[in-house]
Amino acid sequence: MSERVIPLVDHRTQGLVATLPPQLIAATGLLADGLGRPLRDLRISVTDRCNFRCSYCMPKEVFTSDYAYLPHRALLTFEEITRVAKQFVAHGVQKIRLTGGEPLLRKHIEVLVAQLAALRTTDGKPLDLTLTTNGSLLRKKARALKDAGLNRVTVSLDGLNDAVFRRMNDVDFPVADVLDGLQAAQEAGLGLNAQGQPTGLKVNMVVKRGTNDDQILPMARHFRGSGITLRFIEYMDVGATNGWRMNEVMPSAEVVRHIHSEMPLAQLDPSAPGETAERWGYAGPDGQHDPALGEIGVISSVTQAFCGDCNRARLSTEGKVYLCLFASQGHDLRGFIRGTPGADGSLGHPASDDELASAIGAIWQGRTDRYSQLRASLPPDEAQKSGRRVEMSYIGG
Repeated sequence: MSERVIPLVDHRTQGLVATLPPQLIAATGLLADGLGRPLRDLRISVTDRCNFRCSYCMPKEVFTSDYAYLPHRALLTFEEITRVAKQFVAHGVQKIRLTGGEPLLRKHIEVLVAQLAALRTTDGKPLDLTLTTNGSLLRKKARALKDAGLNRVTVSLDGLNDAVFRRMNDVDFPVADVLDGLQAAQEAGLGLNAQGQPTGLKVNMVVKRGTNDDQILPMARHFRGSGITLRFIEYMDVGATNGWRMNEVMPSAEVVRHIHSEMPLAQLDPSAPGETAERWGYAGPDGQHDPALGEIGVISSVTQAFCGDCNRARLSTEGKVYLCLFASQGHDLRGFIRGTPGADGSLGHPASDDELASAIGAIWQGRTDRYSQLRASLPPDEAQKSGRRVEMSYIGG
């Protein structure tokens, strides 16, 4: 039996230097990329650390006890994150999701939540402010997050069977504690959108064939009628360390058929433009969606690319802007924020808000990323060889 070889590229030390365009780009809320896609969603990674070692994200053989995480001084401060986020909002962002690593490991994260909650969209509305977590610290943090202005949370949970879940998180963490965190989030009211309308908490389950696909029906049964939306995510070829293989992907269509065979489903309309999840509602005896039973979602980034209306940018914990989850390089804004010159000597002073907004505008206008669409034209298992992409644990899902 041959040893598994995992290629490593530290993308944290690589990046494109953000530069000012010849003319400043005004923040009008109407920014579009090279394929005409608007900027509406910003994912912000607040830490590259996590207390789980899920094989599809931070495998233990790579992220060992000796792994060198980013030093604290390299991370953007909460004030720096908020300043950058404010310029993204001025360009049209309406939703901000905090992620990681595990975002609740960042000390005093509720302080950042309060700062972001004070921002307003270009039409004067509160942001849709959300957070994705593994749930391990949610019981301790739920109330403080809600009081700070967080609208809702999404919890990653890959199975209800305790043995399966402990094996997948690879740190022997019990599933009961995650379920307790979900209950705490419900009790705190973390299931509302920016307008105070109930949207329900979300649970994300990454489905890996042969590992946890036997948990699909138990998860669907458990969350049906609970007020929590369960979303099934196809196992993706993110980064270079998770050993991705196409034969371990269970297509979302198969997941839907599997659930529908026991609990009839009715397809629902997208909740918003650029929505990543295809929605299916549990049907009542008449075959129509019964809202009391809730719904599921399926995210099919491997078998059904949704690049065409992707409106998301990602900000890494130390200030790089990534234009795709499968990107290999980010655009470094930290020099703009702190005034340290870039590799080419550009902008050795702290950027003004107009300059920072222009740099962001130029980055988005140059975007043509559509990896998932291009992957479909590659032979099976060839996608992983197409380039060394940034790790999910570094820029979030």
